[in-house]
Amino acid sequence: RDGRKRAEKCGLRAEKSRRGRTPLRREPKKTGSAPERAEEGGGVRRSLGEERAGGVLGVRAVTGLWRCRPVGRVRKMAISRGLWCCQRILAWIPVLIITLVVLWSYYAYVFELCVFTVQNGFEKAAYLVVFHLFFVMFVWTYCKAIFTVPASPSRKFQLSRADKEKYEREERPEVQKQILLDAAKRLPVYTRTAAGAIRYCDRCQLIKPDRCHHCSICDTCVLKMDHHCPWVNNCIGFSNYKFFLLFLGYSMLYCLFVAATVLRYFIMFWTGGLSDGRAKFHVLFLLFVAVMFFLSLMFLLGYHCWLVSLNRSTLEAFSAPVFQHGADKNGFNLGVWKNLTQVFGPKKKYWLLPIFTSVGDGHSFPMKSQSESHNPLLSNAEHWDEGESDVEYSATTSGATSVTIEMES
Repeated sequence: RDGRKRAEKCGLRAEKSRRGRTPLRREPKKTGSAPERAEEGGGVRRSLGEERAGGVLGVRAVTGLWRCRPVGRVRKMAISRGLWCCQRILAWIPVLIITLVVLWSYYAYVFELCVFTVQNGFEKAAYLVVFHLFFVMFVWTYCKAIFTVPASPSRKFQLSRADKEKYEREERPEVQKQILLDAAKRLPVYTRTAAGAIRYCDRCQLIKPDRCHHCSICDTCVLKMDHHCPWVNNCIGFSNYKFFLLFLGYSMLYCLFVAATVLRYFIMFWTGGLSDGRAKFHVLFLLFVAVMFFLSLMFLLGYHCWLVSLNRSTLEAFSAPVFQHGADKNGFNLGVWKNLTQVFGPKKKYWLLPIFTSVGDGHSFPMKSQSESHNPLLSNAEHWDEGESDVEYSATTSGATSVTIEMES
């Protein structure tokens, strides 16, 4: 009881010290054995972090000693982690919906239509062969879009340990800017913020490469980020943009083939050409679902084909990238053919396969303007060498340039 009262008194003194900005006096260390100190009520121990937190929200006995614990902080962390887990689980609901619809469409088309309804053997075989071809490609590309990990910037774009410690210790903004400026001199960065500053992510603590953005859902920086798609529960970026386009294309062809082959039997059911049964309702809903998804996918695929032809991402379509000479929505536009090659690769035989063939490593991209081919942040003696990459980057400069650095998340 004495120890509990002492713990409450300790908490009140810590709270008063925090509010009044008065130094917190520590209790003198008592001598004697642990049982004696426990009986005297002097077994309250409090860490410096708990003193700064202020307030004692719980008391706990450990080896005969009463100890103050920041229960509120632990509870908040547990709630935050629980909410994060719930969010990650709920994020898979759209993928689960698509999976269930696809499985039902497979059953309805293969069994209810082809096996039980179609009577012609040659027609039945042709339907099944073409259907499974589109189905396999659709599932393959969908899985690649879901499970391909978005590419993140390499370690070269992160602050070194010395720069990071220096940056965290430093309180003067101008010195912090100089630290980031020195780190940016070794990197091939050309794009800026709207204010003309170097793009820096304070959450990932790295300088953002060109066309790289931070995804608040995935909580990471993604190379050439296009958008975060809830239907694949993944960020669409440099590493899986080709898979996403192929997924849209094959899913549209899948829906088109299903709708075209089902339409004939849909008319026959409703005109009395075929007897009513369970297959009638499957064919009815199969047609409606296929047409609905086909129209949605047609507009979405058309929009992304337009973006690819201009070498833009969805984010760049809404907010043009900013270079030293200002914003330029066509800054990465190299022409239709070269733009297609950037995404699908130089070998046409791999264009329709969900195999990664995109050009580059996602850290730098060729630009339309020849004046942007040299990085003004690089000096003649400094080059950016990516040890883990097959691509080497170098740049020279012809003059000094004043650069401001701005923190952005």
